[in-house]
Amino acid sequence: MIRITELRLPISHAPEALEEAILRRLNIQAQDLIRFDIFKRSYDARKNVALAFIYTVDLSVKNEEKLLKQFSNDIHIRPSPDMSYHFVANASQVEDESFERPVVIGFGPCGIFAALVLAQMGFKPIVLERGKPVRERTQDTWGLWRKNILNPESNVQFGEGGAGTFSDGKLWSQIKDPKFYGRKVIAEFIKAGAPEEIHYVAKPHIGTFRLVGVVERMRQEIIELGGEIRFSQKVVGFDIQDDQIAGVKIEGHPDLPANHVVLALGHSARDTFEALHAAGVYMEAKPFSVGFRIEHPQSLIDKARLGPHAGNELIGAADYKLVHHAKNGRAVYSFCMCPGGTVVAATSEPNRVVTNGMSQYSRNERNANAGIVVGITPDDYPGGPLAGIDFQRALESKAYDLGGSTYEAPGQLVGDFLAGKASTEFGSVIPSYKPGVHLTDLADALPPYAIEAIREAIPAFEKQIKGFSMKDAVLTGIETRTSSPLRITRGGNYQSLNIKGLYPAGEGAGYAGGILSAGVDGIKVAEAVALDYLSR
Repeated sequence: MIRITELRLPISHAPEALEEAILRRLNIQAQDLIRFDIFKRSYDARKNVALAFIYTVDLSVKNEEKLLKQFSNDIHIRPSPDMSYHFVANASQVEDESFERPVVIGFGPCGIFAALVLAQMGFKPIVLERGKPVRERTQDTWGLWRKNILNPESNVQFGEGGAGTFSDGKLWSQIKDPKFYGRKVIAEFIKAGAPEEIHYVAKPHIGTFRLVGVVERMRQEIIELGGEIRFSQKVVGFDIQDDQIAGVKIEGHPDLPANHVVLALGHSARDTFEALHAAGVYMEAKPFSVGFRIEHPQSLIDKARLGPHAGNELIGAADYKLVHHAKNGRAVYSFCMCPGGTVVAATSEPNRVVTNGMSQYSRNERNANAGIVVGITPDDYPGGPLAGIDFQRALESKAYDLGGSTYEAPGQLVGDFLAGKASTEFGSVIPSYKPGVHLTDLADALPPYAIEAIREAIPAFEKQIKGFSMKDAVLTGIETRTSSPLRITRGGNYQSLNIKGLYPAGEGAGYAGGILSAGVDGIKVAEAVALDYLSR
């Protein structure tokens, strides 16, 4: 096949215009074009150019080799890479048919794809998920948002689908992906009911409500292929013998023997991290970030980013990505920007407040929100691999107190935050966080260096997005779980550095950040597990 890049068409082009553009670009007749597929579609909405879609397409033509020679000097016409997924093994190749089935701990994006690929290769994995099936979990999550009742085992962090279920459902990443594992992730989501457009739009997303059905259908495929999903089974310990994993201990259930265990824990499985540390599994502290959620009217962001194209339905709600390097040496950046979304309560522990952002597929809520976070390192929280958890907990407990000790979040208007005075009433921006926002002074919610850096960054961001520092935009605290505070270090074989058969994976282990990269890491680890079975 041939790949053409940089095909530009007006946003409102007719359906047949893309094919016509291909024919013109290659100077061929319609009968010479066998088929074409859109690989990517982005848009150019700069204020000084006509609104346009930019396409990358893969196509089959007659006399392909001749055509490629004709355009050999054109960098925008090249052979298409092989993006198809190839399984590395099959369980039928394992000589010992009595091998113990692989165990996957956690059923977020990483665990789902690790289990799915293992099942597709015939290894019939057993998945242990401490939380509930996604629809029951959704009800429990609403219990916190609507009734101030937290279920520590079923919430935004724990349960089928992982933390990504209650997010924007973003499916893009900056990871290097030479083997196109990301295409496998996208293809499986589409097969499970996600919209076809996620295959080619530049910044694909699914949205929370659609993710629920997608996750359920992926679960069903794993079961149909011989896998098991065991909900409400919390792993509390590990049986390690001669530096080899031999099994896992499950609260209220018999121990489960296993010599291949995938740790797809997610970044909030703090008690499991503690159990792994107690068992002697090697891990180390790593950098992460803390900060607040900021909310603006989505219309303000649309106007600032899209100018005269704001409100165009074909483009949708605008997003942003911002970075500022403060004078005190701290980096401040926007995190998990959710166009037309809401700020959600994301704690998993009693008497603590954590925020996150979420959007539905439509992205049509009134406010835009994003984390405005400050990078921190282990030097800020010395004390060993688990010190970052203690640091997070202290901030989350402080936020609970500042919010009135009712799971309401502490909040402050941006103008008051910059002026250093407590807020007393909302302006034009009404915060979306449920159970509610308690206005206060956020100066004590973060370490002084973080407050100083954010106060410097917000006016700097105003230079990129007019209105960003509007006085009645709202800051809501606190964002602490941007990524895992530790890394369960692994070697080139994807196994723990000191425990054979233990496969740290995904965001909780420090190897992913978001749905797509977590899914990709799950696939890589599943392949490593399968190859290890074959080698044994």
